[in-house]
Amino acid sequence: MSFFLGLIMGLAFGVGLVIAFVHSENYRSKRRSDLAATIAAFARMTVEDSRKILPPEFYPSWVVFSQRQKLNWLNAELTKIWPFVNEAASELIKTSVEPVLEQYRPVILSSLKFSKLTLGTVAPQFTGIAILEDGKDGKGITMELELQYDGNPSIILDIRTRLGVALPVQVKNIAFTGVFRLIFKPLVEEFPCFGAVCYSLREKKKLDFTLKIVGGDISSIPGISDALEGTIRDAIEDSLIWPVRKVVPILPGDYSDLELKPVGTLEVKLVQAKDLTNKDVIGKSDPYAVVYVRPLRDRMKTSKVINNQLNPIWNEHFEFVVEDAETQHVVVKIYDDEGLQTSELIGCAQVRLKELQPGKVKDVWLNLVKDLEIQRDNKYRGQVHLELLYIPYGMENEILNPFANPNFSMTSLEKVIKSADGLEVSEIDRTPNSKKRDVIVRGVLSVTVISAENLPAMDVMGKADPFVVLQMKKTETKNKTRVVNDSLNPAWNQTFDFVVEDGLHDMLILEVYDHDTFGKDYIGRCILTLTRVILEGEYKDSFPLDGAKSGILNLHLKWTPQPIYRDS
Repeated sequence: MSFFLGLIMGLAFGVGLVIAFVHSENYRSKRRSDLAATIAAFARMTVEDSRKILPPEFYPSWVVFSQRQKLNWLNAELTKIWPFVNEAASELIKTSVEPVLEQYRPVILSSLKFSKLTLGTVAPQFTGIAILEDGKDGKGITMELELQYDGNPSIILDIRTRLGVALPVQVKNIAFTGVFRLIFKPLVEEFPCFGAVCYSLREKKKLDFTLKIVGGDISSIPGISDALEGTIRDAIEDSLIWPVRKVVPILPGDYSDLELKPVGTLEVKLVQAKDLTNKDVIGKSDPYAVVYVRPLRDRMKTSKVINNQLNPIWNEHFEFVVEDAETQHVVVKIYDDEGLQTSELIGCAQVRLKELQPGKVKDVWLNLVKDLEIQRDNKYRGQVHLELLYIPYGMENEILNPFANPNFSMTSLEKVIKSADGLEVSEIDRTPNSKKRDVIVRGVLSVTVISAENLPAMDVMGKADPFVVLQMKKTETKNKTRVVNDSLNPAWNQTFDFVVEDGLHDMLILEVYDHDTFGKDYIGRCILTLTRVILEGEYKDSFPLDGAKSGILNLHLKWTPQPIYRDS
């Protein structure tokens, strides 16, 4: 009996062990499957997914998100073959760069050539690579290579001045970091599977170098050092930096579509700036602005200087050619004019063109920063006010004009499509000795000062006696509302009409004052261009008071147009 009982218990125990083992293996298998699925999910995660899971402030400082992959293997191979690459690259650079330097040669020089050029024994290092999706047609591959170069090149420029003096100038201490873009397009079935290669310097992060006369000091010759350095930097900016690109055909074919071409125009109205940092010890800064899309001397626009003013009003208009709306920026830099000395930078700002809706005016206030690339300084330097309008080529006829007249159509804020001969402005601009007609936007501006809210207290009783002074900047025509006593939320509901001779270049200034027995106390102001009311015809909005601790002004504006023309 004990034998059978032991047998039954042994069998039961064995079956239990088998069942437990099977269950354990099934559980382990499920855990492995779940873990594999989790790892696969992590592998598919993007940088944006990671940022959603854990905000950047919770990551250690050494964690850096980058879309670029490391290229240690490529650097190792490049080091091995560098002596051969150096010889070929040096000759290529010499033959391709010399004509560019000659093109940008300063007037004080009669000749500018290389007498020696070698990149040295230290190979550059590729610090990352990224493959970008071609979102337009999918018929190409775009690759971006980040490169760092701190080598020991031997570069000597042979320059000759207008006075016949020959000077050998050595380019030393070159340090360069940038991102090169390679575009393989179009993709074809024939080897090597692409028809042409475009290359360009997508981003210049760092470019430092020094110039030295062999056997002397270049600073001893006034103007030579600055002229040479400016020539080198201008040549790089204009001949290599994106959107400029060089096209190298690999297979026979027409690749003109890959070359740099204008795609539209950008209208920029530099309206004003406020709260600028004072750079002068005595008095106030004398600010002026430099605006550009491409940092080339002949394409950069400079405003007038406003003397002794930290809240300058420019109201100046500039127009730029756009070659790549997806990657280009409009940049504004504000300087303090120092007379004969070098101007001091107050601050700068930029707007990506891809943030602009084509054909729509964008009104923006931008905070000024010390550096556009390295934004570590959070010091407040003031703000700049811009109006931006991007118009792609071919879209001119779709843009609504401000004249409420079907016979006219705008291409920008200051030009009309139609000329006296019925040609488009784009055609006229390309035709020598042709005439076009500018539009003088003349009309009546009706301004209704509705009310103000939350004005700051101006007397000991915690009240104010506010009134508003309205002025057109160009004509200096003035009007003012009645005084509302003992109110921080006054209501006026008064309408004023102004005859405007040049609406696109005039401004409306509204200043709020506190009435006093012996005069008036300034509270704050609003400065408005007429762009919006001309384009929309009529609108109602609230505007904060600049210079006041608090307060807004509620306005209603209406435009009654009457366009006339003048030959130009």
